[in-house]
Amino acid sequence: MSLWTSLEPASATVDPGGSTTVRLRLRNTGDVVDEYRFEAVGDLAPWTVVEPQVLRLYPGTTGSVDLTFAPPRTPDATAGPNPYAVRITPTEHPEATTVPEGNLTITPFTEVRAELVPPTVKGRFRGRPKLAVDNLGNTKLTASIGGSDNGDQLSYDIHPSNVQIEPGRAAFVKTTLKPRQIIWFGSKEDRPYTLAVQRSGVAPLDVQGTYVQRGFLPRWLATFLGVFVALAITFVMLWIAYQPKVTSAAKEKLQEAGISTLPPSSPSASPPAPPTPTAAVTTPPAPAPTQAAGAGGGGSAGGGEEKETKAPERTAATAVQQLAAEDPGGRHICYRAYVKGKGWTEAVCDGETAGTVGENTPLKALNIAVSGAKGTAGAAFVHDPGSTNGQGHYNAPWSGVADGIDNYIGSTKKDAPDLLGFTINVDNGGGAVCQTVHVHDAAWLGMGCDDPEAGEHFIFGGTLNNDLWLEAVKFTV
Repeated sequence: MSLWTSLEPASATVDPGGSTTVRLRLRNTGDVVDEYRFEAVGDLAPWTVVEPQVLRLYPGTTGSVDLTFAPPRTPDATAGPNPYAVRITPTEHPEATTVPEGNLTITPFTEVRAELVPPTVKGRFRGRPKLAVDNLGNTKLTASIGGSDNGDQLSYDIHPSNVQIEPGRAAFVKTTLKPRQIIWFGSKEDRPYTLAVQRSGVAPLDVQGTYVQRGFLPRWLATFLGVFVALAITFVMLWIAYQPKVTSAAKEKLQEAGISTLPPSSPSASPPAPPTPTAAVTTPPAPAPTQAAGAGGGGSAGGGEEKETKAPERTAATAVQQLAAEDPGGRHICYRAYVKGKGWTEAVCDGETAGTVGENTPLKALNIAVSGAKGTAGAAFVHDPGSTNGQGHYNAPWSGVADGIDNYIGSTKKDAPDLLGFTINVDNGGGAVCQTVHVHDAAWLGMGCDDPEAGEHFIFGGTLNNDLWLEAVKFTV
């Protein structure tokens, strides 16, 4: 080897979002002039700048290059020791490549974002919002969830009440709000509440929401019933007070003639049954037969020409119902994707690909249906044009459906934002749902599944990055 190298220092520390510099010193120990090219390799290479990239040294001379590390303040900058290396290739002897190695310690940071989905819920006896907690830091997040409100007007059932979230992942917490007093009559009332994400040694992160409690019966119905009862009592009292007395003159004449008006004595006689009330029954007329467009008399243009019938759309529910009929005891999931500029793809099932790969065409929405899984629910994570941290956001309420019903995530409107990711689950006891997605400028991501037995009732697929979008998806249950 005709090259001596030294890293100064061999180990360095840097904060995410900051930078640090390490100097690489080298000496040409050979007997010829040589030119050296430098290239950063390893996981830290995307965040490493080598200056200069080419250095020419005479025999016995020493030179140096600077390695500048600038990891971003994102979950990708893994906290702790991270090895790095620099490949040095001599121009005269390319086979004598040298790769000095060093160590860079990235300091941990914590960043948490929480959002209620939806922020406002309505109900008479309960409300069921969901709290989305995103770990935007580079260390594992452990937190507890609690609820409170002014006046202690609500009770809270939170599941799970404790969460552990890996860097760059999200968790959904189910919350059931129950009012302590029921509004039997009257208008709705707004009850503000707070869900707090509490971490050890840190001030809690509060998320504000509103529960709109509706009355059991509307006020107008109570007024109507009161007026109706008052009128009914008044009518009965008037009827009793002013009932006309009817007498029979014919009976008096018969008594004067000595003719008895009493019926013959019969111990077994019983009064006749009252007549059954009758009402006129009106049979509704049969509906008139529908004529095809352009047919029938009356001078329509193109008389006799029938209107062409369009075949029904084959949605995810149509596909999964067909599978359920063929395999009644099995679990199946069918789905299709709405591709920008192309529309809905064909419905596919059980691990097949929906969408496009490598065509740079983002997905706008997903249509999903399951069988044998006790229903499914989901929410869309989409591009946020007003983002200040390079992240998207949840912009649609959580949607849930039963087996065999179409569930839609995202929007197919012309100006709808691109789909960056999604959260999906199947009902408790219905098994687990697994997903893998293809992200723009990346390969297929690893398969991820929820684990209801371990308390993970939802799985997030996709990316939080505002500049990346989904191109294709695969699901299994």
